[in-house]
Amino acid sequence: MRARWAVTLLLLAVLALTASAARLDLDDDDDSGVLDELLAIDEEAVRRAQSMVLALDNDNARRAVEDHAELLLLGYAPWCERSAQLMPRFAEAAAALRAMGSAVAFAKLDGERYPKAAAAVGVKGFPTVLLFVNGTEHAYHGLHTKDAIVTWVRKKTGVPIIRLQSKDSAEEFLKKDMTFVIGLFKNFEVLGADHEEFVKAATTDNEVQFVETSDTSVAKVLFPGITSEEKFVGLVKSEPEKFEKFDGKFEEKEILRFVELNKFPLITVFTELNSGKVYSSPIELQVFTFAEAYDFEDLESMVEEIARAFKTKIMFIYVDTAEENLAKPFLTLYGLESEKKPTVTAFDTSNGAKYLMEADINANNLREFCLSLLDGTLPPYHKSEPLPQEKGLIEKVVGRTFDSSVLESHQNVFLEVHTPWCVDCEAISKNVEKLAKHFSGSDNLKFARIDASVNEHPKLKVNNYPTLFLYLAEDKSNPIKLSKKSSVKDMAKLIKEKLQIPDVETVAAPDNVKDEL
Repeated sequence: MRARWAVTLLLLAVLALTASAARLDLDDDDDSGVLDELLAIDEEAVRRAQSMVLALDNDNARRAVEDHAELLLLGYAPWCERSAQLMPRFAEAAAALRAMGSAVAFAKLDGERYPKAAAAVGVKGFPTVLLFVNGTEHAYHGLHTKDAIVTWVRKKTGVPIIRLQSKDSAEEFLKKDMTFVIGLFKNFEVLGADHEEFVKAATTDNEVQFVETSDTSVAKVLFPGITSEEKFVGLVKSEPEKFEKFDGKFEEKEILRFVELNKFPLITVFTELNSGKVYSSPIELQVFTFAEAYDFEDLESMVEEIARAFKTKIMFIYVDTAEENLAKPFLTLYGLESEKKPTVTAFDTSNGAKYLMEADINANNLREFCLSLLDGTLPPYHKSEPLPQEKGLIEKVVGRTFDSSVLESHQNVFLEVHTPWCVDCEAISKNVEKLAKHFSGSDNLKFARIDASVNEHPKLKVNNYPTLFLYLAEDKSNPIKLSKKSSVKDMAKLIKEKLQIPDVETVAAPDNVKDEL
């Protein structure tokens, strides 16, 4: 086995030396359409690819990682729907990489059937795609598509850039209809430092394919608006806003930031697969439009126009409300889970603030909403029930009345924060009602209750329910938190101590309540 390992390493070293600075040259005098042919995998090729994928188990999983310098592994479970969707894409990627001459080996592991093997190689959920390079694990978090997997694997195994040298090869490459970065370097040697930064960016980025050429006519096939004859970097996308020109310094971090800010379309359609990319986008201000598909058709051109004006500053996302698993978690944050009409919201991912556009959805209102979001003057949105009409022994507080009822009240306030689904809340609520009756004769103390599932306030941060607070009149900014495990008698004692209430002031309460305390 050691001899085979040594031979494998030797072959990899030879391949690295002959790879021409870790690039795949797609130009061939006899075949200008090589890339398209390599990636256009038919069903028969997929079946052949599946046969070349090793099936791992408890006995051979760890050995497979050790025996292969480069191994791409799919961890799956038979019951997992996403595993079933990914399996053919994984096979297509394997076939494409094999056709390209990649030395990567391919394997699959039923993690449910072989949990020991899954634990040994790092499969912790389903599906999981891992690439092992000389035993070092790289986890894949990209889109579950053949092209995305192929691009990622090639980047991780030393082929981050495709070099194009003819118009024919460029035209064939364009048929892939993919997002890519084009680099024009008239002289790779003379522009060595700039080109080196381009290669570094291509190697660091895990998702977007980088291509390069030294021929201006070839570059113009890919990016018609090129004006420079010496060096140029641009991003090409398969959408109406297709071409983005890089105007920054030729440094790795600048090129990467340019790609990150511009790789999404003007309006990103939110899906389960791209959700992670949306959340991790460097564009921290994000405007979401929630609507069913037929309603969004009437809004799309208007939203696209606004998105163009705020490009790279605000990310615009569309969520189809028919996809409840995608839309409902967001709308619940606003208390709008039952909302049927189109809704516009916004998030600032840097601090978690959320916003709601309450005006009609039109170009002027959306533009003003985005301008206020961008300059920091847009007030954050906090959920609130309607203003309560009834008064009682325990005052109902909602998000909109928290300031006036609690923080600005001249009285001391005992506040119960609860939720309908809280297991302990019902019992605690009964104790609070006993306290409220006991202190009903006190003019400087009132009892209040707020349902945190439908009401929010920036100065009410609670994670566990129920939570009991005592807001003293002279210091509302530092409420006293009471233990929900305390007895009614202990809570009454604490209230009297903090408010300096003599026992005689509570005589107005019914005798049976006094005795209980």
